[in-house]
Amino acid sequence: MQNILAIWQREIKSYFVSPIAYVVLAIFLFLAGLFFSGNLEEIVRYTLSQAQMGQSGPIDVPAYVVRTLFDTLVVILLFLIPMLTMKLFAEERKQRTLELLLTAPINNVQTMLGKYLASLTFFAILLASAGFTISPLFIYGEPDVMPIFSAYLGLFLYGAALLALGLFISTLTENQIIAVVISFGASLTLLLVSVFSASATGALRDAINYLSIVNHLDDFIKGVIDTSHIIYYVTFAFVWLFLAYRSLESMRWRG
Repeated sequence: MQNILAIWQREIKSYFVSPIAYVVLAIFLFLAGLFFSGNLEEIVRYTLSQAQMGQSGPIDVPAYVVRTLFDTLVVILLFLIPMLTMKLFAEERKQRTLELLLTAPINNVQTMLGKYLASLTFFAILLASAGFTISPLFIYGEPDVMPIFSAYLGLFLYGAALLALGLFISTLTENQIIAVVISFGASLTLLLVSVFSASATGALRDAINYLSIVNHLDDFIKGVIDTSHIIYYVTFAFVWLFLAYRSLESMRWRG
């Protein structure tokens, strides 16, 4: 545990020493704020137009704004998460320090978990910063907390899964740009995989839809916490972390 904590501290510091943390935070907050204000303006304009036409009905403005915002954050994070994982092992390989890590009295599991937990910690900070974006809903209204909590949980699991994928890809190359491009391409494929289900039927269609990493987020954003979706994300992350471990093991044996 002490070794994992040492790696975690080292990686957290490296995030904030480099401009990566500040660039990712700035982009995330800017886009989240932009889409939040746009969604809020849209629903207010729609409500006013319905009232003028005498067709006004009860509209849960906070729920609509929160749902559309989190739907948007799913896509934004698809672009940003590869930036958090690109350097985890690729930079070590480029600077020839990975060999030192592999021969140090720290096993591969500890090294991998330390780096993964550091990226997960920064991702949690990123999600927490979104609280500033939706804070006006609590200041000027009374939104239902449960859908917000479940949406946050879903996004956290979604991010944890993509971080594990990105970490594995980072073990395969010493070029951070290549790591970003491959991670983004793989994540986008997993997001769009459900498109291919249109031409499938029966069990094959269900299997393809199950593989889509974004399909499992719908219930979370609606305020429903389903353990089957949690199991999917945990299993997804475990598989890619295991592959990352095997990749590190192969490098150790190659010397």
